[in-house]
Order: sequence, then C-alpha cells, then structure tokens
Amino acid sequence: MLSFFKKKIIIPHLRLTGVIGSVGRFKQGIDFSGQQEIIKKAFSFKKSKTIAISINSPGGSPVQSHLIHDYIRQLAKKNKKKVIVFAEDVAASGGYLIACAGDEIYANSSSIVGSIGVISASFGFQDAIKKIGVQRRVYTAGKNKSTLDPFKEEKEEDIERIKKLQLELHSDFIEVVKKSRGSKLKDPEKNNTFTGEFWSGTTSMKLGLIDGIGNAEQILREKFGEDVVIKKLEKQKGFIAKKLSSSIDNQIDNIASALEERALWQKFGL
Repeated sequence: MLSFFKKKIIIPHLRLTGVIGSVGRFKQGIDFSGQQEIIKKAFSFKKSKTIAISINSPGGSPVQSHLIHDYIRQLAKKNKKKVIVFAEDVAASGGYLIACAGDEIYANSSSIVGSIGVISASFGFQDAIKKIGVQRRVYTAGKNKSTLDPFKEEKEEDIERIKKLQLELHSDFIEVVKKSRGSKLKDPEKNNTFTGEFWSGTTSMKLGLIDGIGNAEQILREKFGEDVVIKKLEKQKGFIAKKLSSSIDNQIDNIASALEERALWQKFGL
C-alpha cells in the first residue's frame, strides 16, 4: 500500500533591522553589500514561490535603500517569486522604500509607516568659534567645495542647491512608491502621502500604503496553512566585528554612532 505525503510549503523569511547605511566603523546598519548574500540566499529556495521580508527601520541612506529595493525586485522577477513584506515597529523613509519591493505589505496596527520625504540636518557653530577666538581657515579649488560648512555662515545659494538636490531625491522616492502601490494609493495629494508625514499601521492601510494588518507568522499561516514551514534568515554579526566594536579604543566612535542612530529612531517615538 502506497502512502502519499503532502509536501510542506517552505517560506524563507528574511529580517532587515536597523538604520540604513553605515552607523560606525565596526557596526553596520542595513546596507546593500552587507545584506546582498542573505537576500540572495532567501531567493535560492527553488521550491518556494514566496519570499517573506520583515523590515524594522527608521530609514537612512537613500542610495542603500534604492540598491536593496532594486535587488529584491530584480531577484523576484528573475526567479518568478512573490515578495510579502511585513513592517514591524517602523518602516519609515528608506525603510518604507525597501518595503515597496513587496508585492504585498502588511503591518501591525501600531506600526509607524510612511515618512516619504528627504531630510538633511546639521549644526551651525560659527558664533561659538568666534566667542572662543577660533578662526576657520578653508582653502578650496572649486567655489562650491565647502558647501554648508558648519563653521561658516550659511549662503543662500548653498541652501537652494541642497533643496534642489532634495527635491530630486524626493521625486525618485515618490516614483518608487507610485510604481509599487499604484491604484492602491488613496488620493495621495489630498492625504499628504508624499509630504514626509507618517502614520500608524491602521491609517496607513486606509491610505493604501499597506495591504493589511497582521504579523508575519499570522499572515503566512493564514495564506499557506498551519503546516507552513517558515525558514527564518538573518545576517549575524561576525565574531571579529563583535570584539572590535566592544574595544575601549572605539568607545567614542560607538557613542557618537549610537546617538545618531537613536535620534533617527526617536523621531518616530521609539
């Protein structure tokens, strides 16, 4: 007597978490070179027709966001696989751009989603150095080489130039969202979708930024059955990097990086 066993469905589940881009000499955030192999591995499961990706990021580098987004879409097309993305605490700014690589996007009702915009922030120390009697000496070949020097007075032409650049990057971001979400977007101009505002998962669904509410485990079991095998994948930090990042010599660098990273997370109340 022959027995027939139904083969279990395997869903590779990749998790991307952290600030996008470099956040220190020995502490990497989410960047393309650091995540390329693990993303490629997720798409290497030949019998899996669906890839799950969880994203938990307040954003960061627009270039790295685009590179990761484009690579996921490239592999999805090449391997004819569907991508389902799950937002955790935050999928904002570059984090949401990466989420747009998904054919479907889900989030928790309390997740923070959106922030479709571009930001550049710095400080001005020109008055401080005058008070302590310090002179700023800068020599350049090229009149715009010292644009937005924090120790010199701002120039209107520098501000206009950086704003023009931001508008170009913002336009690229908007095009990615429109291509990904298409007709699912609910009146984006009226609802301030592209102004840099961010929302809860519940409101994001109403705006068409996501497709539904739920976590990865729940949604995947609803879609593929209770017997689905969810193969969790996540890039692990190497032993040498762990040792180096904890050394005394790198404590100042680590503190500065941590403060910058914390500032990005706190923008979204985390």
